[in-house]
Amino acid sequence: MAKLTAGRATAEATRRYTERFKGRLADGNFRALGRGPLSSTVGLGTYLGPEDGATDVMYQDAALHALELGVNVLDTAVNYRHQRSERAIRTALATAIGRGVAARDEIVVATKGGFIPFDGAVPRDPRGYFSSTYLETGIIKPGDVARGAHCMTPRYLRDQIDRSRANLGLETLDVYYVHNPETQLGEVDRAEFMNRVRAVFGALEEAVAAGSIARYGTATWTGYRVDPSDPGYLSLPEIVAIASEVGGRDHHFEVVQLPYNLGMPEAFTRANQRVKDRTVPMLEAARQLGVTVMASASVHQGQLTRNLPPLITELIPGLTSDAQRALQFVRSTPGIGTALVGMKSAAHVEENAKVGAAPPMPWEQFQRLFSAAGG
Repeated sequence: MAKLTAGRATAEATRRYTERFKGRLADGNFRALGRGPLSSTVGLGTYLGPEDGATDVMYQDAALHALELGVNVLDTAVNYRHQRSERAIRTALATAIGRGVAARDEIVVATKGGFIPFDGAVPRDPRGYFSSTYLETGIIKPGDVARGAHCMTPRYLRDQIDRSRANLGLETLDVYYVHNPETQLGEVDRAEFMNRVRAVFGALEEAVAAGSIARYGTATWTGYRVDPSDPGYLSLPEIVAIASEVGGRDHHFEVVQLPYNLGMPEAFTRANQRVKDRTVPMLEAARQLGVTVMASASVHQGQLTRNLPPLITELIPGLTSDAQRALQFVRSTPGIGTALVGMKSAAHVEENAKVGAAPPMPWEQFQRLFSAAGG
């Protein structure tokens, strides 16, 4: 592995980063991530886009510009654009650190592992690639893969952590998510699934001890939003209990990611998590359990960037676009730490970063907006 940049995001360093934006960004624009650093309420995502050099450069420039404007959360995954998104972030980080835009310990870098990635592009022989890269090396064994694309054994995720570290050029990953673990529930029963989670969390606690990652969590699409009767349902209290069992009271399961936006409000509205003797929505469960929530799909992959009802515009004054209003809704929701949004152009970075100049909506205003939005 090539030389990696040492360090990780820290509370002290990220506080120093926030000080540089005093007067430009509003109070409340940075929030604690678990027991560690401060993270901006808007973060840059890197999911969409073709697997080509032009898109690589767009993400590199966007990530660098975001760091210049007070956005210090960069979110990616090893399978995004066949590892190219992670590699684009590596270039952006090297440039930002080299130019003094931000220090390594001021930047929160999150990535994910679970879906089996190609390397830069779809190979001519996908089966041959999978066999030579994972089966013949013993990284994956027959029976480890769910739905033909997902693996979460300790052996596999150790390999994926090292791939992500190399792709990102970082000695320590600030957040490492198990990516859509509910994918496994389509093929194994719940007892076996929980055994797999337990084994994975043990490996991730070891990765924390080794300095490869700083904290871990789960990034999901449906798991935490559906009813308990759904076959793909995930119980956050059960997941946290496994982390406590494996890692003790000071375990490092500190963050989850799930979709939340004006059109997908279930994390705030659907009471589906049983905490102690009450059934509460996901965001309330996370608050009680001390878990930070990062919202993905904050503008619903572009669907909420235009044609919002006029009443939404009226109830979120001081902003100039529907994209900004959609982000303001998410970052103002009690329990949300960071609203992630894909950004590939300087114009989009500037538009979204401006939301940080506005304070999050007070509770009374948020309630009126939520009611108007049909919540």
